[in-house]
Amino acid sequence: MKVIVVGAGIGGLTAATALRQQGCEVVIFERVSELRPAGSGISLWSNGVKVMNSLGLGKEVAKVGGLMESMSYRKHDDGETYVELGLEPLYKAVHQRAYPISRTQLQRILLEGAGPENLHLSSQVVDYTVTPDGVTVQLADGRTESCDFVVVADGTHSLLRNKICQKVIPRRYAGYVNWNGAVKMSEMKDFVDTDCWTQFVGDGKRVSMMPLGDGEKFYCFFDASPSRGPDIPIPTSSEYKAELRSHFSDWHPAIQRLIEVVDESIISRAEIHDTDPLPTLIDPSGRALLIGDAAHATAPDLGQGGCQAQEDAAVVALLIKKECGGGEGKPSAEALVRVVNQYQDLRAERVAKMVLKARTRGEMTHALNSMAETQAWYEELKTETGANIISGLTKTIEGMPAILKDAVANLPEALP
Repeated sequence: MKVIVVGAGIGGLTAATALRQQGCEVVIFERVSELRPAGSGISLWSNGVKVMNSLGLGKEVAKVGGLMESMSYRKHDDGETYVELGLEPLYKAVHQRAYPISRTQLQRILLEGAGPENLHLSSQVVDYTVTPDGVTVQLADGRTESCDFVVVADGTHSLLRNKICQKVIPRRYAGYVNWNGAVKMSEMKDFVDTDCWTQFVGDGKRVSMMPLGDGEKFYCFFDASPSRGPDIPIPTSSEYKAELRSHFSDWHPAIQRLIEVVDESIISRAEIHDTDPLPTLIDPSGRALLIGDAAHATAPDLGQGGCQAQEDAAVVALLIKKECGGGEGKPSAEALVRVVNQYQDLRAERVAKMVLKARTRGEMTHALNSMAETQAWYEELKTETGANIISGLTKTIEGMPAILKDAVANLPEALP
């Protein structure tokens, strides 16, 4: 069975790895000329780590993932701790710790699993055509390639999403901008614990520091809602620090220090967008489906974007094993129809809920509805014991579909 994966992000590389392990011939087409990760780090929560365990890659993640033992919310100006909670109860409940990880390291691990020889850069897929025997993809440079099945993982700007949905799917501005980068822990050790995910919140803004796996750096990000419009120029990279200083000028000295020492050469600035839940994730022919941001572009407020892409990828591979007997032979058209229909049933509702839940959380965190609502959340944090936060995280992690839950249930935990 030959599968073309469109896109080499987290979802695409996870899909390629999982399908390759099922015996599929995998070809990965990626539009960029150089594979560079977007952003400095990613929170790989326990459900994402469990997918990596199922691929035999959990130990590699544990070797390079960050040791995050607690999380805290602190007041933006005086640094007062609203709530701090240990994450051990979460890790015990879901039988797997989380690992914040450098995107570069995660990409490296997944590319090794997918097979670097299967990756074709500067290869943008712009369309596909279903044929009696399979499907043929068309590339921007005029090339074509045929296969049995297409996994569309070309991200939030997906070119193939409209085709599968049979309508134009607009991206929606989520109301805020995210700047992210990395900073040496030694520069911040006087302000925050090195094994704690620390978030400063206030004025509808947020600043976060999360330990990365080298034991030497924090992944950090800043959220704010700058004015935007056709007459307002987008700042260049040389202006990012000045922009951050203007948005966070009256924040705690820890944040002033963070802005001062964050590595300016790798700061990324992203206007956050999501998409409404899609009418479908599948081509009814059985020859193509959407995964990752192409299927459910999600604001990062739950930290589940990458994890849900990995869940998508794992479910596709498990369904191909179930309905096609794996990827060793040529699948029947009927079997692939069963694959995509079950994928729709297993994934559409879960990822739609993630998109909307992240949107709601983002609106509250960034005071996009009203500052009164956000201020009420700050007050709630003062009386939070941690139980509600742990419960919410547990429900999110444990909500994976049964076929995936069964596949990872008895795997050993990836430990540091």
